[in-house]
Amino acid sequence: MGQDEQIDLPTSLGYLLKEASSALRLAMEEALHPFGMTITHYSCLELLAQRAGLSNSELARGAFVTRQSMNVLLHSLERDGFVARDKEAATGRSLPTRLTPRGRRSLDDASRAVRAIEVRMLAGLSPEDQASVRTALRGMITALRAPAR
Repeated sequence: MGQDEQIDLPTSLGYLLKEASSALRLAMEEALHPFGMTITHYSCLELLAQRAGLSNSELARGAFVTRQSMNVLLHSLERDGFVARDKEAATGRSLPTRLTPRGRRSLDDASRAVRAIEVRMLAGLSPEDQASVRTALRGMITALRAPAR
């Protein structure tokens, strides 16, 4: 591999994104620990708060986990009273899931902690810079999801 083909880690956007992702994940894990939550647990509750009635598959996609992992989590959340699922599917096989009052209270507390992390993460960026970062990240996501040429 030639010198011009090597990745310069300090300037590599991919590496910096991974480093930022790791730092965000660690901060979120620390913030959610006092609430007895994992990031996936929190993500599931947040998704349900914003889009009640999502199926296991939809929740798995939104939380970036497998359907099997989400199914295990949903059983645990249902057993512990954070979510409720219909016993029978209205159509097809999908059992819509919704937050219970306990799940909503738990989510409200955790959301404040997660929001504080995001505020801390963005503290050094102006509103314009934040908008630019969002635009750039959306562009990167779109480019990576498009078929390779």
